[in-house]
Amino acid sequence: MGSDEAYNFVFKVVLIGESGVGKSNLLSRFTKNEFNHDSRTTIGVEFSTRTVQLNTFAIKAQIWDTAGLERYRAITSAYYRGAVGALLVYDITKHLTYDSVERWLKELFDHADPHMVVMLVGNKCDLEADRSVPTEQARDFAEKSGLLFLETSALASTNVEVAFNTVLTEIHKKVSSKQVVRGSISAVTLNPSVVPHPEEEKKPCCKNI
Repeated sequence: MGSDEAYNFVFKVVLIGESGVGKSNLLSRFTKNEFNHDSRTTIGVEFSTRTVQLNTFAIKAQIWDTAGLERYRAITSAYYRGAVGALLVYDITKHLTYDSVERWLKELFDHADPHMVVMLVGNKCDLEADRSVPTEQARDFAEKSGLLFLETSALASTNVEVAFNTVLTEIHKKVSSKQVVRGSISAVTLNPSVVPHPEEEKKPCCKNI
């Protein structure tokens, strides 16, 4: 959708997690419906936008990708500034990427709004035969940590829409009830009503929302 479209809200959402877990492909799948098989890492912070219609509201998602900087522990506080949502991504086939989730959560809450919406995302669920992180283990951690949880596949386009739209819907609920501050991102409400939770299509991978 065009960047000049009319919208009710702008929400900044950051993607975090170890290098190689599929953050950039989740971003490109959601914003462009594209998947890049070339796994080479681009250096430098990037962001893309997409305007989505959730019930009666048009929400412009400004989604930021670390684009490789996480490999050098070079992400600065500016990356998190103004963010009201985050997708913390790990690779279900690489347990080490899951082991770092707590460190990423600490960094996130050190720099961002403590009431922001965070979803733990187990990506690459199309590689079930190579799974090393049990779904229940990740779901239990998410529940104990107050996070949303979902498994996705950017390659197969499984649950990618559901993941981002769920986060955006939950952000809107919190912003409308003043639980979260929008920070430096300008979000203008044209209608004060709270968005009801949308009915979402359930796909094969697991979610906890």
